[in-house]
Amino acid sequence: MDLQMLETEISYAATPLEAAFRKISQTNTGVIGDLFFRCTHYLETLDGATTYECWEKSLKEIIPHLAMKPLEIEWLHHFGKIIGNSDRADQQKHLKLMMAKFKQAELEAREEQLKHEKMYKTLGFLTGALIVIVLI
Repeated sequence: MDLQMLETEISYAATPLEAAFRKISQTNTGVIGDLFFRCTHYLETLDGATTYECWEKSLKEIIPHLAMKPLEIEWLHHFGKIIGNSDRADQQKHLKLMMAKFKQAELEAREEQLKHEKMYKTLGFLTGALIVIVLI
């Protein structure tokens, strides 16, 4: 997620949340852009709905398309509770925390990917060796 851009828009440019979400939706393609686009749409069209309600509605619609673990989905739910309900400094603090969590999750996913790559390469080699032995 482009949380860095959101942090910049909220903290330094003092962009209203709806406009910041729209900007992120325009610069990101795929599921993340769609999440922010939907949230922006709901903020504009659902009269009286809170930011959290719009975020949750958007998130529920795109969860099936996310390649995230349940804990990471939970972080997104928590993010929706925080964003728009506190001052800029508090939002900036929570955005930094979210960025750190997602960075750590990314590192763990890369480590897991490397582990599985090695396993499949070894498995492929051993399968090939077994076929050669059987054919001899």
